[in-house]
Amino acid sequence: MTSLNHTFIFVGGLHRSGTSLFAKCLADHPATSGFHDTGVPEDEGQHLQTVFPRASRYGGPGGFGFAPQMHLTEASPEVTDANRAKLWQEWSRHWDVSRTHLVEKSPPNLIKSRFLQAMFPNSLFVFILRHPVAVAGATKKWKRRTPLHRLVEHWIVCHEIMLSDLPHLERFTIFHYEDFVAQPRRVLDRTFRFLGLEPAAATREIRSNVNDSYLAQWEAWRQEFFAGRSIRKAERLYEQRLNKLGYSLCEPRREVRSDWSLESQPLESAAT
Repeated sequence: MTSLNHTFIFVGGLHRSGTSLFAKCLADHPATSGFHDTGVPEDEGQHLQTVFPRASRYGGPGGFGFAPQMHLTEASPEVTDANRAKLWQEWSRHWDVSRTHLVEKSPPNLIKSRFLQAMFPNSLFVFILRHPVAVAGATKKWKRRTPLHRLVEHWIVCHEIMLSDLPHLERFTIFHYEDFVAQPRRVLDRTFRFLGLEPAAATREIRSNVNDSYLAQWEAWRQEFFAGRSIRKAERLYEQRLNKLGYSLCEPRREVRSDWSLESQPLESAAT
């Protein structure tokens, strides 16, 4: 059996953006298969292959998006028939290839979707955005010496690369993590329809208030000298760019709103 017999579902979103949970929800569908019990962090496909660099090689969480080597496209030298066969061989051993749809999630998918599409033309992309305050706060435990404004900048850079790549993708959908945890059934149903699958109920626990602790921590950091200075720098430099993506640092508890918010027209490729 070859890769031509399957539809590939690539889930992309920064570390701590809910991609692991969402990919598991997708993989629970009877028509899909995802990675599980692989022994690598979060069962991410980036750790189960030798064709392209892992995020850890170029800064890891909160840093990989700054490396030009991590943004792969259809023009990247890694796109070869030999690498396509190798990647399929390395990943397929972890999938149930009797299923029609195969799920893979890795944070760097956010900035290498064009490469993945070139490798596997039968690809569908699901992108998840989570509040930069939550992502920066969660990432800080791994990057204690990285200033908060730098973590916010990384969030922006990665998502702006994602947006610049969208016109090159044939089939994609985007949603906010905040919409997913607020109305999981609605977001999952919409995603399954995009994937061409019958909707299936979520069987995993999905908590709706997980951003609250990060927002509270952000407010506490704002009162500290060094952290507060970094937050104010992020507000000054990045607020307008974040607003275009639906978020705010100046008003972090403001309702998330963008062109692909749940109540808006979903931003999906016409090819779907």
